[in-house]
Amino acid sequence: MSEATAYGIARSSQRGAAWAGATAVASGAVFERPPLDDGPVQRLRTGINRAIGEGVIRAWEAAVELGAIGPDTRRGKRFGRIGARSVICFPTNTIFNEQYIHIGDGTMFGPQITLSAGMVPGQTMVSDPVITVGDRCLIGKGSGIVGHLRIVIGNDVWTGHHVYITDQNHGYSDPDLPISQQVMPERPVSIGDGSWLGHGTVVLPGATIGRHVVIGANSVVTGAIPDFSVAAGVPARVIKTIDGPERVRNESSAHQHLASGDDLDAHHEHPRDARPPTGRPSDP
Repeated sequence: MSEATAYGIARSSQRGAAWAGATAVASGAVFERPPLDDGPVQRLRTGINRAIGEGVIRAWEAAVELGAIGPDTRRGKRFGRIGARSVICFPTNTIFNEQYIHIGDGTMFGPQITLSAGMVPGQTMVSDPVITVGDRCLIGKGSGIVGHLRIVIGNDVWTGHHVYITDQNHGYSDPDLPISQQVMPERPVSIGDGSWLGHGTVVLPGATIGRHVVIGANSVVTGAIPDFSVAAGVPARVIKTIDGPERVRNESSAHQHLASGDDLDAHHEHPRDARPPTGRPSDP
C-alpha cells in the first residue's frame, strides 16, 4: 500500500469518526434532554401550547374546506366548465385564464395544482377550450397542466403527485437568444380514458397516450403510447402490453359490430372497401 493511499484511508477514518461523534452528540441532545419541570407553571404553558396548536390545525382544516374551488364557488364560475362534484383543493399554486379550461363531473385536483391556459393572465387564446379534463379524474398534488393550444385528458385518468403536462416547449436553436425567449410550435396532447400516470411523469408536446395505459414514475412521454400498454423511461417506451378482460371485451365488441353490418352503406359496401366515385380524387 502506498503512503498516499494509507494517508487517504486514515483521513477517511478520521472524518467518519468525527461524523459519528457529532451524530452521537446531536442524538444525545435530542433524546437525553433533562425532563421538564412538572410544576404548575410548566403545566399551564404546555396546556396553552397544545391549545394553540390545536387551533392552528382546526383553522387550517377550515381554510382547506372553505378555500376549495367547486362549480358553485365564485372562483369556479370563472372556468369554462366545472362539472358537478368536481373540486380543486386548497391551496392552489397558479390558475389563470380559467375560461379556457373545461373540467368534467366528479374530478378532483390535489393541492398546489397549476392550471393555466396561455403565458399570462388575460391572454386571448386561439382555441377554446385549451384544456379539457374528463369525468372522475384525479390529478395528484403539486401537478401542473399548462396548455397553449389543446390538451385533452379523458375520463377516469388518475395521476401521482408532481405530474407535468404541457403542449408547448422552449426552443434552443439560436445561441444568441436566451432560451427563455425562444418558443417552439404548440403540439396537441391527449391522454386516453382509464390511464394512470405515475409520480413525477412529464408529458411533452405532441404526446399521445392511449386508453388504459400505465406510465411509470418519473417517465418523460414524448410520442405515441398505444392502448393497453405499460410504458416507462426517458423517453417513455412500451415495456409491456396488457391483455386483460377489458381489452378482450372491447375487441370482441368491435368484431361483433363489424360482423353485424351496421357500417354498411346503401350499396352494401363496407367503408374500408368503399371507393370514391369515378373522376373524384380520394380525400387526403
